[in-house]
Amino acid sequence: MSRKKKNRITVGGNIPRPGQKGARTIVLTQPKRFGIDIADFTASIHAAENVDYSRRYKLYDLYSDILMDTHLYSVIDKRIKAVLATNIEFRRNGKPDEEINEQIRSPWFRRCVEDILSAQWWGFSLMQFYKNKQWIDYDLIPRKHADPVRKIILRHQTDITGTPWDEYADLLFVGDADNLGLLAKAAPWVIYKRNTTADWAQFSEVFGMPIQEYIYETDDDDARQRAIDDATNAGSLAVFIHAKDTELQLKESGNKTGTADLYERLCERCNNEISKLFLGNTLTTESSDKGTQALGTVHKKVEDKVTQADQRYILDVLNYNMTDIFLSMGINTVGGEFCFPEPKDIDKAAKMNILSQLKTSFDLPVSDDYLYEEFGIEKPKNYKELKAEAEKRRTEARQEPTPAKEELEDEPKDDPNKQTEPSPGQKRKFANWLSGFFGHAPKENDGALEW
Repeated sequence: MSRKKKNRITVGGNIPRPGQKGARTIVLTQPKRFGIDIADFTASIHAAENVDYSRRYKLYDLYSDILMDTHLYSVIDKRIKAVLATNIEFRRNGKPDEEINEQIRSPWFRRCVEDILSAQWWGFSLMQFYKNKQWIDYDLIPRKHADPVRKIILRHQTDITGTPWDEYADLLFVGDADNLGLLAKAAPWVIYKRNTTADWAQFSEVFGMPIQEYIYETDDDDARQRAIDDATNAGSLAVFIHAKDTELQLKESGNKTGTADLYERLCERCNNEISKLFLGNTLTTESSDKGTQALGTVHKKVEDKVTQADQRYILDVLNYNMTDIFLSMGINTVGGEFCFPEPKDIDKAAKMNILSQLKTSFDLPVSDDYLYEEFGIEKPKNYKELKAEAEKRRTEARQEPTPAKEELEDEPKDDPNKQTEPSPGQKRKFANWLSGFFGHAPKENDGALEW
């Protein structure tokens, strides 16, 4: 006899949240942030990859920390918005199913698409679906409390035993049990960049601001105390207080600008590696002196391919993994499929030319209401009257008499065989050309030729 499945998985802290009754399935723990280094990263990877008892809470705390990096967050958000910006439809026999499309236009579906995509960054996503009045809703199970290898729910993140997934209804697992996600590959670059930025800030503080120097007599303690008091009240600049027989030498680098560029190049390299990991390119997120329009177009095509792969990933989950979930929620998806409709974004001017050619070349009738809606033109209140007047003017224009054939024949025509008298100017030009064609006549004595 099969055991009856339990209801929803409840989540909370040590103190019950408003509206919570009874014991909580999962007791949350505050994530550990900041102060991480490469040693913490390697230790968390080793703990997560333990064959017998995989423990991922340290790794997921590290993920929560590195997601505060602005560049990492922006490239992930860019991939998510590229998918959320396109519509998803459910079609049955090639036609949209309005009942199901009403569900997927609701806010829960957008969250669901984002959490499905997030399985690629985190390694997996575990969701529990339920009915919320006439709508579908779900809860994302905290990843620190889910063991995808042994398929158990952990009450505390440090537990090594828990409740099997099979005891809970309507759970959807997305991802791979052994996959640690793309964030495992991005974490070292975020750590390197964070430490480099800290060193860069320290470099700017030491060499970017002047140092206050106070000198006192070696055996004068009162002067020394006054120097300390003055330095304390002077501000936050670096201070060196010493006796006359003590000397301070700052051995700075020979090229401060070059040292600052070194920090900047390392930070830029880390950002580029993160961009290539999530977007497959760098030019769509960072400007470069070496980038050309052609190269930028190539990088944009690569990013479009990444978006298409994400869309395919979403459709695989909706059309295959979620079939039983939809059926348990009262939605029958048999005989249909989810899809991303092909975009029909055409420039307004180009669309106007297309409509004009369809009208003039094929005499294809076009609805006036479609034109008003498509081009955002407000339809006048007296539309019918204006339409009738325009039709009347066109009718009158077609009925206007044309010139009679006899009138056209009476008009004088040019005779192509008729020879016209050249003008005086034309005669002079011809005479000048003719005189220049012949040489001058020889003179009486010197010019005679002897034959």
